[in-house]
Amino acid sequence: MFVIIGWLIALGCVFGVFIAHGGNISVVLHALPFELITIFGAAGGAFLANNQMKVVKATMGGLGQCFKGSKYNKARYMDLLALMYDILQKARKEGLMSIEKDVEDPHSSALFQKYPTVGNDHHVTDFITDYLRMMVSGNLNAHEIEALMDAEIETHHQEAHAPVAALTRLAGGLPAFGIVAAVLGVVNTMGSVGQPPAVLGGMIGSALVGTFLGILLAYGFVEPLAGLLEQKVEDAGKEIICIKITLLASMQGYAPQVAIEFGRKVLFSGDRPGFTELEGHVKKK
Repeated sequence: MFVIIGWLIALGCVFGVFIAHGGNISVVLHALPFELITIFGAAGGAFLANNQMKVVKATMGGLGQCFKGSKYNKARYMDLLALMYDILQKARKEGLMSIEKDVEDPHSSALFQKYPTVGNDHHVTDFITDYLRMMVSGNLNAHEIEALMDAEIETHHQEAHAPVAALTRLAGGLPAFGIVAAVLGVVNTMGSVGQPPAVLGGMIGSALVGTFLGILLAYGFVEPLAGLLEQKVEDAGKEIICIKITLLASMQGYAPQVAIEFGRKVLFSGDRPGFTELEGHVKKK
């Protein structure tokens, strides 16, 4: 929603001021379709040539997420930490082997299904169950598991940032493609030097629209999308780090209530539930 509002403000200010200063909007509108086809065609071709298909698909999926609200909020984190508390509390009271069935089949687990928001998110459940499985097996210590977690998080970080980097590169290329469109317009104008000055002026104005569009699309549309997508990637990564810190605290011998406090403290301040708020939520559940 805010993406659309931001774009409308940008377009309104740019074109509104242009018209208010007596600009001839018809020149821009006349050139717009041709310049857009040139710029988007060149940029789209370069984008495909510059990225693997998995990155292209991930970028398309990421763009769809940019137009949706963030799912990473206080309510979700409270459910996540309550889930972690219930799992660790059961393991503490009944032994690690008591959570083996929950780990092997989280979709049938009463613990995971008690919190469907996070219990049905396969990224969350896979990360939790993979490391709980290692904890149950008892073959690795906390330091070894932490190193493995860090390696997996780094891999996830690289994969998740590939679409961000692709969009950033696309934004960097758009002004250049705008110049290409403008140069072609100038070439076309030079072939019509015998036309009256009014006609030549309109052709030159149309050519310059290409440069204008390239810059506007780069810094008003594509680069903001890359920035927004990067923020969403950071939110997703923060959730995984919260799980990591909570599990490691448990492995180091802290009680479940203390372990989830470790996890709570790494969350962004705007989404972090308060200590009393989380405690009440856990007890209520």
